[in-house]
Amino acid sequence: MKGSTIAEREAAGRAAREQSKRSSHRAVGEIRRDPIELLRQSSAGRIERLIPLRYGRMAASPLAFLRGSAILQSHDLGQLPHTSLVQPICGDSHLLNFGGFATPERQLIFDVDDFDETAHGPFEWDLKRLVASFTVAARQLGLSRGAAHDTAVSAVLQYRDRMAQYAQSGVLELWYERITFDRMIEAAMTPEARRRIRRGMEKAVTHTPEAMLDKIAERVDGRFVMRDMPPVLFHLDDANTLFTPGDDWFGIDDWHTLIDGMLADYLQTVPPDRRSLLDRFAIQDLAFKVVGVSSVGTRCLMLLATDATEKPLFLQLKEAQPSAVARYFKSKEPRHEGERVVRGQQMLQASSDIFLGWTTGPGERPFYVRQVLDMKLSPNIEHVDTELLNGYARLCGWALARAHAKASGKALEIAAYIGRNDQFAEALAQYASAYADQVERDYDAFVKACRSGALEARTDADFAADFRR
Repeated sequence: MKGSTIAEREAAGRAAREQSKRSSHRAVGEIRRDPIELLRQSSAGRIERLIPLRYGRMAASPLAFLRGSAILQSHDLGQLPHTSLVQPICGDSHLLNFGGFATPERQLIFDVDDFDETAHGPFEWDLKRLVASFTVAARQLGLSRGAAHDTAVSAVLQYRDRMAQYAQSGVLELWYERITFDRMIEAAMTPEARRRIRRGMEKAVTHTPEAMLDKIAERVDGRFVMRDMPPVLFHLDDANTLFTPGDDWFGIDDWHTLIDGMLADYLQTVPPDRRSLLDRFAIQDLAFKVVGVSSVGTRCLMLLATDATEKPLFLQLKEAQPSAVARYFKSKEPRHEGERVVRGQQMLQASSDIFLGWTTGPGERPFYVRQVLDMKLSPNIEHVDTELLNGYARLCGWALARAHAKASGKALEIAAYIGRNDQFAEALAQYASAYADQVERDYDAFVKACRSGALEARTDADFAADFRR
């Protein structure tokens, strides 16, 4: 709608209500699917020995289960009518996929920070994932259903208000918009919230490659070698291989053979100045890294390189599987799943890692590449009260609105669709409560499957004990 007037764009947003009424978003629909079968489908192609660890991490709590089961909510959302306001979305915008990190200018900002499931989809899918996660988290923290409802409303109202603000912004204003920690302090509503933000800033500046080098690596024969720390980080060799004879990576025992071609392909996806920058680093070591909850079982490599002064750079090469969103909302097929992740991140984030790129590994598996250990700060929602959780919900609603406004160019349409009253927020809060009930039912079925042996689940401690040095 490049040539459309403001009035025409607002009218288009309001017209979307005819296809999907704001009050209709309270419905979760009639859910007919086997959660265990869908989880098995989402485990296809993963490393078989790590799938039990994935299930073990998911079994820790309903929130951990929600984190690891994006396929379930994408399936369920795919059965519902949608607004037709389609754009790049995160696809897995639960409350723990937001966090702090440093921009290339070394400014600490808060933003969406996981894009494995990014794809084109209806904007409300991200909001529904977000409010459902807050409701599950609130219940897990022992808060009342009323408090959980209020937290979901807080997230959506902040999204509404920020989207209305962004609807009045110019294109470049949106592109340059940042949620800095200083702005977060100004927006915080309590002294305790401001204290936690300042403490987070102090903690983030210690999360640097230089600070981590001594903790996770040591000198061996004149080079830096990362320490084995199973089940999080370890080397792959004949004794510790995760791969079975049928796996297309089985028998790769020289990490140079594994990485050299991947790096050559990766360098073609970054700008020339980044290639020149990377050329000043010498590779020291490569290890296998097990990350998160939903990603466990996918191939993920940690590369350590150093410059001439022995200052380190850590790069993560992570397998990019097809998006759960794309399974249930059809859009243009990506040329490369790693490129899909990178392009989605660059569109949605306020400022992205300068080393983002993609490559293809052995077995034609797609990967994306990014820097790690660069002033990253993950949220910690343990031991928070209703007020702090509400504050965090508002912050995530703000970050999601900024991401959607920048990526879509449809802030006017989305703001017009939502309107100025609370109807949309109340409907989503009701959806969140009903869907949290569904998550709990699915979680119970999942735990029963693990206990009965239908699914094998192993804890981190189990895996570490089995690891042979």
